Amino acid sequence: MEHFESWKDLLNPEFYIKMGGFWLILFIIFAETGLFIGFFLPGDSLLFVSGIYAKELAENAFGGTSSEFWDTFVVASSVALAAIVGNQVGYWFGKKTGHSLYNREDSFFFKKKYLYQAHDFFEKNGSLAVIGARFLPIVRTFVPIVAGIVKMNPRKFLIDNILGGVLWSFSLIFAGHYLDALFREQFGIELKEKLEVIIIIIVLITTVPVIYKMIFGKTDKK
Repeated sequence: MEHFESWKDLLNPEFYIKMGGFWLILFIIFAETGLFIGFFLPGDSLLFVSGIYAKELAENAFGGTSSEFWDTFVVASSVALAAIVGNQVGYWFGKKTGHSLYNREDSFFFKKKYLYQAHDFFEKNGSLAVIGARFLPIVRTFVPIVAGIVKMNPRKFLIDNILGGVLWSFSLIFAGHYLDALFREQFGIELKEKLEVIIIIIVLITTVPVIYKMIFGKTDKK
């Protein structure tokens, strides 16, 4: 089992996988929206790396299924469920007490500016924001709360939430699993040995849209 050594570990998805495995991953995914404290956690890269470790995760958690496909399927389904439940909790919280967040002081776990960014994203994209936000760091943490604040139709939110949760978890986890197999079989490259590069690439891909919106979105309004 891994031991916490530095704050850099918090940004390393492999650290969570080796420290707590399957159950810790589910908690992190839930906490990212259900407890809205995980905006700094490696959500997308955590799922991708979980796909690479899917077989080990399944075996350690429940003995596995003797099939790599079904191991990966169970891991992806469990993550999707955790993500869906997390979003529902975030929506409920926003609906009940969300307006008070605009008067809340900033802290390590809460940044008011992220709430405004999520609100702008939601207002511009409507219900598609619930699905699309899954693939955007920080935004996905606060969009469910904003949806609750503006009292989005509960049934519509649930449908979009399920679609987004399934697409997000299955696409990233299965991509990690099968790209790992492809590189290993075709090129003799172990992705587990290239995780630092993979994480950097994923972080760049997922954060560039957010950074672009923050910089050029303000310019467009002037």
